[in-house]
Amino acid sequence: MDSKSVEELSCPVCCEIFKDPVLLSCSHSFCKECLQQFWRTKKTQECPVCRRRSSKQEPPRNLALKNLCDSLIKERNERRSSGSEEICSLHSEKLKLFCLEDKQPVCLVCRDSENKSYEKTSKNTLTSLQNKLKHAEEMKAKCDKTVQHIKSQAEHTERQIKEEFEKLHQFLRDEEEATITALREEEEQKQQMMKEKLEEMNRHISALSDTIKDTEEMMKDSDVCFLKVTTELIRISQPDPQMSSGALIHVSHHLSNLPFRVWRKMQETLQNTPLTLDPNTAAPWLTLSTDLTSVSYSDLRQNLPDNPERFDFYLCVLGSEGFNSGTHCWDVEVGDNTYWTLGITTASNQRKGDVFFNTNVWLKLQRCLSTKKP
Repeated sequence: MDSKSVEELSCPVCCEIFKDPVLLSCSHSFCKECLQQFWRTKKTQECPVCRRRSSKQEPPRNLALKNLCDSLIKERNERRSSGSEEICSLHSEKLKLFCLEDKQPVCLVCRDSENKSYEKTSKNTLTSLQNKLKHAEEMKAKCDKTVQHIKSQAEHTERQIKEEFEKLHQFLRDEEEATITALREEEEQKQQMMKEKLEEMNRHISALSDTIKDTEEMMKDSDVCFLKVTTELIRISQPDPQMSSGALIHVSHHLSNLPFRVWRKMQETLQNTPLTLDPNTAAPWLTLSTDLTSVSYSDLRQNLPDNPERFDFYLCVLGSEGFNSGTHCWDVEVGDNTYWTLGITTASNQRKGDVFFNTNVWLKLQRCLSTKKP
């Protein structure tokens, strides 16, 4: 059945195939339910098409039209059950169009009755869909290839990362070995220096002992020997041996800014290293932190070597590195301590006894009292 015939079998109100059609005196037919609903809305018994009033509240059934509609519905059901082609469920027509608004296929009757914009599903549309499918498949293949490439990239990059870190690890191992070697060499040097000092002291002691013994013997012989004794005493009246400076291991040389020195060697761009303290200069009542960046006071005197570099009277400690020019500043965290001293001095200033503050000390902040926590 063509679309024109289907349109003639459609109700003007619902635009669907007649259901229980009734006939008005004006010869227009409607679904019984559609007509009753229209009359209830209008509150007048008029024709929905020509507006002619009807004299009957119950219009007669249009049996001829009903039979035609039943035949059409039967035909539609048979086509649907056969599955040979898509049929419109409303008008039993082939679904030859596609509604862009409703996103579903429609028939010609749907297009004319609903007055919507439909676009034919033509060969061009099918070709477009096929092209989209082809493009999607190509993209999927590219994605699969990309996944494999990502895996390969990750594996290669991981190897490179491990290689680079291995270089860093090897660099650190080499630096560690070199630093420890330098420490052992200094230890051997200082041990050799002290060995030579001990040998010198032994010779000096032996010479003094022999001289004393000879002098005692000469004094027993005669008074004439006094002249010889005096001469001998003058000969041996040399300065008493003293402890050599620099006998201890230069701890700060090996530990001072060790991580920063290594990083600076790696990048050669490091700036502003923290100030570290020289433990060889710290007074016995002062305790330095492990990283040599802080100092604290204790009433208990530590059993430390009384080396020439160490303060033995004032509670002082020097920085591990000095300077001879430029502008310098420091940020010092004093905590809640209310008494502390900060200043600069020369490396040659006397550290033994109570004469340190007499000369060569600048910016001496003696008795810096803090009234509250900074």
